Amino acid sequence: MKIVELENISLGYREKRVIEDLSLSFESGEFCALLGPNGAGKSTLLKSLIGFLKPSEGTIKIAGKSLKNWPQPELAKVVSLIPQDFQLQFDYSVEEIVQMGRFPYLGYWQKYSAEDRNIVAEILEQLDLTSMKDNLYSQLSGGERRRVSIARALAQQTEILLMDEAFANLDINHQLEIMQLLSRINEEQRKLIILVSHNINLSSEYCRRIVMMKKGKVVADGKPAEIINQENLERVYNARLEIIKNPVSGKPNLIYPGKTDQPKEDHQGKKCVEI
Repeated sequence: MKIVELENISLGYREKRVIEDLSLSFESGEFCALLGPNGAGKSTLLKSLIGFLKPSEGTIKIAGKSLKNWPQPELAKVVSLIPQDFQLQFDYSVEEIVQMGRFPYLGYWQKYSAEDRNIVAEILEQLDLTSMKDNLYSQLSGGERRRVSIARALAQQTEILLMDEAFANLDINHQLEIMQLLSRINEEQRKLIILVSHNINLSSEYCRRIVMMKKGKVVADGKPAEIINQENLERVYNARLEIIKNPVSGKPNLIYPGKTDQPKEDHQGKKCVEI
């Protein structure tokens, strides 16, 4: 079932168009990465799906209904966004931040119900955050902050989960941790997850669909094995990179070029010369 449909949309900021005549659709339960260089329109696309940016042309449908007909509080029950940098005016605790995900379900002056508190407690447990629920956000590491942001989005109980710059400022172990977490959420809860990423290898390993973008247009769209190839990488990134199959997963992975003026080494560390 198509839960997100973008039909010939164009949008941008003031006079500058970032996306031009783009059409895409996503089904429930997909796990998709948006790849491409800076300025390709990836983050702009996510902002359009939460109603933050409205297309100057074309239409966006969420769950079969035009986005312009969705009241914002109701849309927040269907689509949640994990931003690249979650800013807070005050230093809230982990539990308080996750509770913010319940705002769309509260009426004016309404307090959190027992159901709201139970939902938050369950999510804190699922994401291994219970022991730090009273910790202040400023006390957390980058990986912990990312998990709290995901927990907050999960508290919205939406069918669609968007994530901008999934691995920004995270070290390798936290990148892997976040991707494994998203994969588990996708498999267990069947949410549509769309993430913006610059990590092609991790996207290849965990996402079942890749959309490559450049200058506001879709260049390639499909399974990682179909999309991640030298032709597409040259078209999108203007870079020629070697691609191998991961010996463990069989998924395509990039190999970055080393110095060409140094002799290569074989697997035993001995110098060798190509002939």
